[in-house]
Amino acid sequence: MGHENEYHDAMVDLLEIIWGKGYMAPGGPGNVAKMLIGLRPAGKRILDIGCGIGGPAFEMVSAHGAHVVGIDLEAPLVERAVARAADIGIDDRCEFNVVEAGPLEFADASFDIVTSAGAVTQTEDKLSLFAEIRRVLKPGGWFSCYEWMKSDADYSDDMRYWFKMEGLTYAMQTLERYGAQLEETGFENVQTRDATDWYRREARREYDLIKGKLYDTVVDALGKEDADYFVENWRAMVVVIDIGEMRQGYCRGRKPG
Repeated sequence: MGHENEYHDAMVDLLEIIWGKGYMAPGGPGNVAKMLIGLRPAGKRILDIGCGIGGPAFEMVSAHGAHVVGIDLEAPLVERAVARAADIGIDDRCEFNVVEAGPLEFADASFDIVTSAGAVTQTEDKLSLFAEIRRVLKPGGWFSCYEWMKSDADYSDDMRYWFKMEGLTYAMQTLERYGAQLEETGFENVQTRDATDWYRREARREYDLIKGKLYDTVVDALGKEDADYFVENWRAMVVVIDIGEMRQGYCRGRKPG
């Protein structure tokens, strides 16, 4: 059974308006830099899991000197990434592929670094994914991700409402569980960092923009019905972040060697 695409054009266009050209996760180029800090990516081969429409990969190539392979489950997103890479003239240093869920289609020890921003959030079997990431990393290579996470509490009505508004598959875990699972799959030097305070401020800023200064831009791009839907979606997200139920964090680990 094939993957059912969840990121429709209106959502992708909205995310680019809010988060920047090519980005489907918050923070833009700054978030890429945070994931790569201390990893010396210049000249290295990076696998970007959940590459979306390519923004992080483009940043890794143009600003950090890496060679990037991006993979995603959704063909329309990959098509946009391929076209954009050609437009900006970096398709010789990055490639994008549509993949199926499950084992990664790469040989052992193929990459120096593996990154992800949001894809692990949407993956149910994180242990199997982490084991596959460890397999395709070279000895001494790093996995580094930014993800949306949950608190220890059971989901509230506010959280369930936000999930409904998002319309996406989420399989959230706590930041602590991320770290524990990386250790379970054989990573060392595992590091976690809570980024909830940062994105709490960002989400409020984004909400104020989408319902204010950027509202007309969103209406022009998507139509009033979709614009109003996303304003409500962002309001619902701000609520679950403010109550501490939806959290954000960075997690990384090193393959021994």
